[in-house]
Amino acid sequence: MNGTTAVDLTALGARFADAVRGDAAAWDARGELPAEVRREAAREGLLDADLPPRHGGLGATPAQLGEVCARLGGVCGSLRGLVTVQGMVGAALLRWGTAGQRERWLPALARGEVLAAFAATETEAGSDLAAVTTEVEPHGDAYTVTGGKRWITFGEIADVYLVLGRTGGADGTDGRPVVALVEADRPGVRCEPVRGQLGLRAAQVAHVRFDGVRVPSENLVAPPGFGLSHVVGTALDHGRFTVAWGCVGMAEACLGAAAEHAVRRTQGGVALAGHQQVRALLGRAAVDGRAARELCLRAARMRAAVDPDAVVETVAAKYAAARAATSVAGSAVQVMGAAGCAPDSLVGRCYRDAKVMEIIEGSAQVSELHIADHLLRAHGHGPARWRPEREGEPR
Repeated sequence: MNGTTAVDLTALGARFADAVRGDAAAWDARGELPAEVRREAAREGLLDADLPPRHGGLGATPAQLGEVCARLGGVCGSLRGLVTVQGMVGAALLRWGTAGQRERWLPALARGEVLAAFAATETEAGSDLAAVTTEVEPHGDAYTVTGGKRWITFGEIADVYLVLGRTGGADGTDGRPVVALVEADRPGVRCEPVRGQLGLRAAQVAHVRFDGVRVPSENLVAPPGFGLSHVVGTALDHGRFTVAWGCVGMAEACLGAAAEHAVRRTQGGVALAGHQQVRALLGRAAVDGRAARELCLRAARMRAAVDPDAVVETVAAKYAAARAATSVAGSAVQVMGAAGCAPDSLVGRCYRDAKVMEIIEGSAQVSELHIADHLLRAHGHGPARWRPEREGEPR
């Protein structure tokens, strides 16, 4: 698969999505993404597809990765979520991990032999990750991790967690952000599965507790002090990009379902498509979806060019795409009525998942502030360029 063209990878993602389309509603109802589906996604190279071939990936471009996430997102948000979290950890290790960490973890992540989870959020630390209280304390040649993480996507089945915490010396006053890899089978790791949440019900979300978990010093990713600004910043940026494209896929799938329903369903002897209000609703939804796709494509081009403003462009794309997914899914439910609210309805699942996407990897309100900061700095208010390495820190 190395050297895969854009057409090949897009087609691969489309074929995989089509193959599982009929099963996604059952996964959502059961609250589980089957192990065989995860393994097949790994065999096809869909996990960490953008890693360089030397690390086991396909070397996918940002646009290629985005199209894959759009295809998967249009079928199952949880399946796209698997690609997102695996990619977040892979991206962080590729950029900030040691040579030994990259050699050990990246090929295993790409092959799906190891499933990863991004463990940052806490009860009092959501959008403000600088407020995390998880302690990562040095003890000789090892570190002890103590704290609780909440709402961890695929936390229930992860083999390793990328954990954000704060350093603590003997007096506990150090407090620098730090990131460590914590294997799930280490003593002191406890997992509490979450069931019945609004969206991503097949993503096996969990609350995870680390009770004095001892990890070797080589599990530390980057020096203390770089955990939030560099390691987590890279992971969140990658996550926003794939979430944005997944939202584009949801919007496009919902629009297609609503348009098909409008053509086939009649009301008072007239097809729904013959009613002006329905056409207007679909017209607005079509524009919202297209606009989100264009912003995602712009972000992909800037990422491929290593443009320093690509990070804020990704924030804008994720913001717009999540809003579009929510709006379009809502319109689709409105057009489809009871059919859109059925337990096995794609648009119903997308509507629930889209609301979660407005929060995950940076809430809409936080994104608005980042986008505004970038705009105002371009007009002389503060530094000339928004510094993405400080994302998540208090302003």
